[in-house]
Amino acid sequence: MTKRVAIIGAGPSGLAQLRAFQSAAQKGAEIPEVVCFEKQSDWGGLWNYTWRTGVDENGEPVHCSMYRYLWTNGPKEGLEFADYSFEEHFGKQIASYPPRAVMVDYIEGRVNKAGVRDWIRFNSVIRFVEYDADADDFTVTVHDMEKDHVYKERFDHVIVASGHFSSPNVPEYPGFADFHGRIVHAHDFRDAREFEGQDVLLLGSSYSAEDIGSQCWKYGAKTVTTSYRSAPMGFKWPDNWEEKPALVKVEDKTAHFADGSTKKIDAIILCTGYKHYFPFLPDDLRLKTKNRLATADLYKGVVYVHNPKMFYLGMQDQWFTFNMFDAQAWYVRDIIMGRIEVPADKQVLMADVSERETREEVSDDVKYAIKYQGAYVKELIADTDYPSFDVDGACEAFFEWKHHKADDIMAFRNHSYKSVITGTMAEPHHTPWKDALDDSMEAYLRA
Repeated sequence: MTKRVAIIGAGPSGLAQLRAFQSAAQKGAEIPEVVCFEKQSDWGGLWNYTWRTGVDENGEPVHCSMYRYLWTNGPKEGLEFADYSFEEHFGKQIASYPPRAVMVDYIEGRVNKAGVRDWIRFNSVIRFVEYDADADDFTVTVHDMEKDHVYKERFDHVIVASGHFSSPNVPEYPGFADFHGRIVHAHDFRDAREFEGQDVLLLGSSYSAEDIGSQCWKYGAKTVTTSYRSAPMGFKWPDNWEEKPALVKVEDKTAHFADGSTKKIDAIILCTGYKHYFPFLPDDLRLKTKNRLATADLYKGVVYVHNPKMFYLGMQDQWFTFNMFDAQAWYVRDIIMGRIEVPADKQVLMADVSERETREEVSDDVKYAIKYQGAYVKELIADTDYPSFDVDGACEAFFEWKHHKADDIMAFRNHSYKSVITGTMAEPHHTPWKDALDDSMEAYLRA
């Protein structure tokens, strides 16, 4: 096979794609030449923690949105690789909510076993991608930051796996310019201990606000206030945590809210989401979508309808993560290798996108959304040799997780779930989450 495939990004999505091709080669198939470009100096994507914010050592925008003391905010049983269980990696079953260091070790374990590191060019920033209709291929312009050398290479396919949680959406509010305190977006949040003893305001009512607020509470913030635009999160918060309607303005160190109430604050953390941002792509190749379950312009959620030789991985709003990226990667691999045919009629591709959007818009119920994405994962793996697993069981773990959060938002991580891969029940963690201040792998795995 003489095809060349470029993968942009070596985070969980890009690594899933490498593993997909390696899996085919392992079974005796002839695979294309695969080159993965990663702007960071190591693999792992967002799971790479760095103290840096703003720009990295090369002057490039920092990709990392990871912070210290992060634990998964959903059970690991909902994201486990079907071909590489936690038990296989750690030699035993572990508790259901691992901290970042444990997750990084698990992610690395599979790709180390697959032996695909040599397929990755690190410190390589994609400057531009263009499509040549006459040659029916892509020219990728790459900046090798180690050599400070810019070069071009041609590829038959391009797979964008650069994620969509690294370019922050940063709103402006009256009074921000004169605020006497720290204003930081979640993307640049690094250590909750910075806010010990402070009155902290978080703007947002989704997972970032929930988790970063919980981190601040856990590590000693005086008070936590979260501000919502449409609806409060509505959990049973600790006594020093309250929810307020939309922020109107800030005067000195006083926040004013839409209900007329005020709150003295020391710091503001913007948990206001991220943008799908691809500055290295021209208009005709660039995905433009909101963060939703049915992404715009992606047939089967992965094939770019305006150029079906171009693919995107992991661009959906996510319940499923690693195993969904796998399902997508195996599907894309099989298209490239000629095992799955993409319809030639663009209207057919657009109709698939439209049908997915319509189904998503039928209901915003959480259970429906989980089932919707579970059905999507099942749809993709049905057409490939990705190991089948109990997707419905993973959905049930998510439903149970939602109940645990409603019961006690500060204790949901103390619960255990059964692996849908091995059928083994996770051991309870040795320390309640609120008391586990050491997030190292050594502390977590301690018996």
